[in-house]
Amino acid sequence: QVHLVQSGGGLVQAGDSLTVSCAASGSNVSSVGMGWFRQPPRQDRKFVAGITSSSTTYYSDPVKGRFTISRDNAKNTIYLQMNDLKPEDTAIYYCTKIVYGTRTSYGQWGQGTQVTVAS
Repeated sequence: QVHLVQSGGGLVQAGDSLTVSCAASGSNVSSVGMGWFRQPPRQDRKFVAGITSSSTTYYSDPVKGRFTISRDNAKNTIYLQMNDLKPEDTAIYYCTKIVYGTRTSYGQWGQGTQVTVAS
């Protein structure tokens, strides 16, 4: 059972950058697939980015080229660096363990981090 604790997030202006973090315990992030999802207001939770145990990264179309998922194996932490943020990126962001190479969560989530982008 993996336990995920998120940090970062906040209120930024359009065009700004922000990084959210997710520290894991109970599982090595280097040996499993990990990912980020987000849930905008009044919408369903949707896949944002994933990273495999072999460090392959993949993204949803709305964030491709602007967001970068990465991990620090020594800290057992994954990150989501978000550049050129837009108001439509406003959402609660969640990290999760995902099935290798897919957009499917195992159902173990971080507590969520609010990201608000003002226009």
